[in-house]
Amino acid sequence: MQIQPEFFEKLKPRYSNNGVFQLINTSILNAFGLNDKIRGEEMSHYYDEQPDVKSNPKRISYQIKNVQLELTTDAGVFSKDNVDFGSDLLIKTFLKEHPPGPSKTIADVGCGYGPIGLAIGKVSPHHQITMLDINNRALALAEMNKTKNQVDNVTIIESDCLSAVNHQCFDYILTNPPIRAGKDIVHRIFEQAFDRLKTTGELYVVIQKKQGMPSAKKKIEELFGNVEIIAKSKGYYILKSIKGWFRNGILI
Repeated sequence: MQIQPEFFEKLKPRYSNNGVFQLINTSILNAFGLNDKIRGEEMSHYYDEQPDVKSNPKRISYQIKNVQLELTTDAGVFSKDNVDFGSDLLIKTFLKEHPPGPSKTIADVGCGYGPIGLAIGKVSPHHQITMLDINNRALALAEMNKTKNQVDNVTIIESDCLSAVNHQCFDYILTNPPIRAGKDIVHRIFEQAFDRLKTTGELYVVIQKKQGMPSAKKKIEELFGNVEIIAKSKGYYILKSIKGWFRNGILI
């Protein structure tokens, strides 16, 4: 069915900076199968190296245990209005599994403006955390939030997946992967995580079932030979895999 320009004129569309129109009447969008397409194009901004959406900074707060982070977010980064439920679940699950203890090295892949890495770094200041993202606006915000919250055990690096740290190995890798970037990117994160983990290192992934959890779980199991669901809530799942699997106390 061809839609005439007059149709959109009557709906009074508004335009974003990258020319993607957003229509007020979402029911009509759904009727023509356009809503998901538009939403996907908007969300893709957060995986762009240089988001072209107009900057509009805002401040939010995030509480974890006895720590409160004051964070600056912006348009063109993931979950700019609040720390999303999935990241919150990942932070809480990881800290439950690994409360403050011996110093470890941790990578936060796709760190955005920094909630995961900064929260863990603040609660567990003995860890050394590397935060990675391709989005320059997100990286600048993460640096700002690191300074504002005085998290000194964090290094922030521009990186496509883990390509910028191919000389390092980590005890833990955490990711809330950029689903909107596509399966190839998400699976590349898993592949590079396997390469960059130390033996007995652990991968933690948060992902919604409706956004590809079964596919992600299958891919991770192919790479690691093991995967388990260690937490789930409101459609979000935390997947955990260990590099090198112990059977009867023997590393295989």
